[in-house]
Amino acid sequence: MMEDDDDLTLDPGFADRFDAGARAPCQLYLISPSSIGDDFAGALEKALEGGPVAAFQLRLKDADDATILREAARLIPICAAHEVAFILNDRMDLAKACGADGVHLGQGDGDPREARALLGPSAQIGVTCHDSRHLAMEAGEAGADYVAFGAFFPTTTKETVHQPDPSILGWWSTLFEIPCVAIGGITPANAPILVEAGADFLAVSSAVWNHPEGPAAAVAAFAEAMKR
Repeated sequence: MMEDDDDLTLDPGFADRFDAGARAPCQLYLISPSSIGDDFAGALEKALEGGPVAAFQLRLKDADDATILREAARLIPICAAHEVAFILNDRMDLAKACGADGVHLGQGDGDPREARALLGPSAQIGVTCHDSRHLAMEAGEAGADYVAFGAFFPTTTKETVHQPDPSILGWWSTLFEIPCVAIGGITPANAPILVEAGADFLAVSSAVWNHPEGPAAAVAAFAEAMKR
């Protein structure tokens, strides 16, 4: 029986043996808190004014459908005004209903092929792959636009079950053109580790929304920390 890709130990220096090439600079991917209030639109506006942001994901895990659609309608125009992609977490049906730019799928949230058929060729479809090279390759073969690895550091946003080594980012970015997203406990202080390892995007949440100087200052700090 063929050995699973994840059973093979990954050489931490794998990516160092190859020319890094002209990969685009790492970008910021904001994720909302798990619950938001009426003042969140203002916080998002400030965050997007603080520096470059590629995408924003609305992730309201415990909200009902009506609430998610209402918040999406409120936040999509803000993202559009700043040319930031609006991604909805988990629900491809609601992504279609609200006109999101894409959907982020967990391992139990459906197949990227199904999302592509529903949302169309221009939708951005991401897939959570935890610490698994095998899941990432499957997602890529299924047509995902990006794969997400993590959690790289302890996080209070969700329970940390999988904790990959940063070398998985270099392995992926060396072998595949599809971008990889690093997620989990990322701050301006530890961001350079993941940027140097090969992350194309850093997905961040509490480090921005809970920053003592506000979300704009947090985004500016990330912009400085992500310079290669």
